Amino acid sequence: MQYIILAMAQSPQAGQPQGNPLVSFLPFILIFFVMWFFMIRPQSKKQKEMQQMLESVKVNDWVLTNGGIIGRITSIKPDKNIVVLEIDDNNHVRVEFQKSAIVMIINKDDNQTNAS
Repeated sequence: MQYIILAMAQSPQAGQPQGNPLVSFLPFILIFFVMWFFMIRPQSKKQKEMQQMLESVKVNDWVLTNGGIIGRITSIKPDKNIVVLEIDDNNHVRVEFQKSAIVMIINKDDNQTNAS
């Protein structure tokens, strides 16, 4: 008699239908989708735009570095991933930076108005 009661307690009731396991994971799937849409997707898009900008830099472009230095690119060393910036036109001061330190390409007109 005890075995029958134990068996009945462990087996699902005949009147209760089994739920779909996919429905129980639906909140997790929705949370992942929301996180991807609002966090991961914009970050990867921004990273792709930054990579395209770094690939498009050329000699004589005015750039802004992540340290706040504005300069003109005088040469690019693609094998070392380094750019040489001239930061002072009068004294011809040149500094080497990693290409990844560039955060923005600026127009020469913008540079002159910012320097004034």
